[in-house]
Amino acid sequence: MTKHIRSILAVVFSLFSATAAFSSDSYSIDTAHSSIVFSIRHMAISNVKGRFTDFSGTLVYDEQDISKSSVELTIKAASINTDVKQRDDHLRSADFFDVAKYADITFKSTRIEKKGEAYAAIGMLTMHGVSKEVAIAFKIGGKTKDMAGAIHLGAQGTLTINRQDYDISWNKTLDNGELLVGNDVQIELNIEAVKK
Repeated sequence: MTKHIRSILAVVFSLFSATAAFSSDSYSIDTAHSSIVFSIRHMAISNVKGRFTDFSGTLVYDEQDISKSSVELTIKAASINTDVKQRDDHLRSADFFDVAKYADITFKSTRIEKKGEAYAAIGMLTMHGVSKEVAIAFKIGGKTKDMAGAIHLGAQGTLTINRQDYDISWNKTLDNGELLVGNDVQIELNIEAVKK
């Protein structure tokens, strides 16, 4: 093997190694260190908060080209928890999520875009049998290794949806004309994921 050929092979190998190093990595959501919480207006005077406790998902993260990243998330609707059993049972009923018929809430991104200093995961949110395109604004919290050497990735996202868009429309009108339950739902995702 001539010196010239060895040099070419060395360059090719180094380029291949760099490409491999910069390829997308897949991460599984660590539910023990993640949360999905929401807030909605009650009687037009206060906010009620709740969370979903059963969810799973995968993040594909390309640090060199964020547009090659993606996210998939599945939430079990029956895991809704506002710390009030009677209210949670009502939310699980046909008046709201109808969890017996629509067990899962899912999000699957179709593209990732840069938005100023943050990013947006744009994709289909499916809930209560309805699919709508939404944009989840998010930031990457960083990467680190745990004591066992596993790589962890952090991300925080926010989203506001109108529940009427998903045919979740139960309500009552109060004496003052205000609605018992607001329509806009603010959602906050705090995600920690572990590299597969």
